[in-house]
Amino acid sequence: MKIIIAGGGIGGLCTAISLSLDGHEVRVLEQAPEIGEVGAGVQISSNGTKILQNLGVMSGLEPAVFEPDAIEMRMGNSGRQVFYLPMKDVATKRWGDRHLQVFRPDLIEALRARLEVVAPGVLTTGARVQAYRQNDHAVTVILSDGTELQADLLIGADGVRSRIRSQMFGGDNPVYTGNTAWRAVVPAERLGDLIPPPTGCIWAGEGKHAVTTRMRKGQLINFVGIVETPNPLHDDQPGQDGWRQAGTQAQALQDFGNWSPVISRIINEAGDMFRWPLFGRAPLARWSDGRVVLLGDAAHPMLPSMAQGAVAAFEDAVVLTRALRNIGSSGDAVAAACSTYFNDRIERATKVQEVSAQNLQLFHTPSGAKRSFSFAAAGLAGRFLPEILYRRYDWLYGAEV
Repeated sequence: MKIIIAGGGIGGLCTAISLSLDGHEVRVLEQAPEIGEVGAGVQISSNGTKILQNLGVMSGLEPAVFEPDAIEMRMGNSGRQVFYLPMKDVATKRWGDRHLQVFRPDLIEALRARLEVVAPGVLTTGARVQAYRQNDHAVTVILSDGTELQADLLIGADGVRSRIRSQMFGGDNPVYTGNTAWRAVVPAERLGDLIPPPTGCIWAGEGKHAVTTRMRKGQLINFVGIVETPNPLHDDQPGQDGWRQAGTQAQALQDFGNWSPVISRIINEAGDMFRWPLFGRAPLARWSDGRVVLLGDAAHPMLPSMAQGAVAAFEDAVVLTRALRNIGSSGDAVAAACSTYFNDRIERATKVQEVSAQNLQLFHTPSGAKRSFSFAAAGLAGRFLPEILYRRYDWLYGAEV
């Protein structure tokens, strides 16, 4: 089929690779003038690494990845370890592939390079999809400059502020979650003895938490700090009109300055700081409208507390590809395939969304008996009964999507 993908981010590029390998004629339309990402870290758990291996992306990404020793939690203010769950070697033996950390621009570049190999010239930048219309025979994609393109299927991989979704469901606007994410990337060499551990480390605190990871074989340190920020419209808080805003080190230190010196050192060495107001969308009863279908954050945005946003888009890509295999291009066949994709994905995607929200609450639990009990139980399990913690991830990391 002829398929247009609106959005050249992680989900759009991965979907284009998967569909092209399956024989479809794909075109990717990205509104930005060039493919690129603000520097940030991405964790790719085993369920995602397996997909990238199968799509031929990992060979190009390999020089940029970091394989952490473990997943762990520490208290943000003291650095005291709550639990430690080994991942290196364990992930491959238990779930079929490695658990990795990577710099987002490196992942985008690896996807772009692989797409250029399997389908040269299909990516167009500076092309903003404004709207669509459709009939029994085709979907017409309308760009912001008035250009009209026809295809058998339009995929909206255009993020949480998806124009495709907005047309499909009317006034379904993104909703502020009450949380803001600080992000920074720092060369490891700047941190000296205060470098964070070679793990996926969650630093928990009351009303906030942070995550530190390593990238590019350990040369870069990624910091994400999520803070409960009830009103996003205050003068000193990020507004709703931008998906990211520049912030200052002084502002970040107001949130995290009394935490472990490891965290303070990262912020002091970060230079540019960016912050994202985290938005979500209400769950949907369907992800498609005839010949138009949603994917990734456009369909199911999720909080980053399970580190599954990118991997969920990978899963969408391969499940949608499977649903579209050998169906023909009639309107009824395409619509039915999109419904099959939704039915195959909705339970799992919804569960990841729910667990992500639960994790955020756990990480932000106020001091008291509830936090003491929860963290003590996790610490004891990690030390004496790690199998209990591994089992909690089997459904997610072990999946063969």
